[in-house]
Parts: sequence; structure tokens; C-alpha cells
Amino acid sequence: MIWTVRFLLLALALFGATPLRAVQVDELLPDAQLEARARAISHDLRCMVCQNQSIDDSEAPLARDLRLLVRERLKAGDSDSQVVDYMVARYGEFVLLRPRMSWHTAILWGAPLTILVIGLLAIGFSVLRRPAGPALPEIAALSESERLKLNAIESQMDGA
Repeated sequence: MIWTVRFLLLALALFGATPLRAVQVDELLPDAQLEARARAISHDLRCMVCQNQSIDDSEAPLARDLRLLVRERLKAGDSDSQVVDYMVARYGEFVLLRPRMSWHTAILWGAPLTILVIGLLAIGFSVLRRPAGPALPEIAALSESERLKLNAIESQMDGA
């Protein structure tokens, strides 16, 4: 009985909880399509305070200001790309959660692949340079007493 109550309380806590939204009611635009565009744009813009959150998810005052700025630009008639370009011009490429591919971000995009290729080459050269195994002495190089001992060991192993 007690397990059932605990399970029900846990289920209620997990499924009844609603996620917090950083966007405040007074920020929402009356036009649903414009609001959807604003949310899509702000989902891809980085909060300068939180740095690993979008301005859509952040509760920082600066993120609120940026969300309002996005909505102002959309109300002024800017396209989505114009709003993003405006934000990049004002705050730099760092404002984008997913940086654009360009010549000054090429190292950011190419570094992981370059490091992987260098690592694979280093492993390959290491394997190729390693000797095949320990050098085994030749049977012919054994003395007569060593050869007799070896034959005795082999015969014991065959008999076992």
C-alpha cells in the first residue's frame, strides 16, 4: 500500500510539473506567426550571461532585453535573417549558438576532424614501426644440451 502511494506521488511530481519558461507573458506578441518566428530566432541566439543557454531559455535580464529586441525587429518588418544579422552585427558571432561556416570559423569546424586524422595517423605509424614480436631463438642455434631439454619438455607436453 505504501509503495503505491509513493509511486503515485512520484508520478504526480514528474508528470504534473510543467517546465519553466523564461519568456514572460508581457513579452509575447499578439500575432501567433510572428511569435513563432521570434521563438525560433531566440532559440538559436546565445545568452551572453549564461553562455550555454539560448535567450529563449534564459531568465537573465540581458536575455529578456535580447528577446524584446528580436520582437521589436520582427514588428518593424525585418526578416528572420535580417534579425539574426542585426544581432550578429551588434554582439558578434558569439551570439549564435551554432556559428556560421565562414573563413574565420573554419578552425572551429575543422579542428575536430584534423585532430582525429592526426591521431589515426599517429596510431598507424606507431603500429607499423612496432616489431612483429619478440625474436625467438632458432632451433639450430641451440646447444646439444638445450636441444635435449627442449625435446624432453615437448615429449612431456605431448604425453599430458
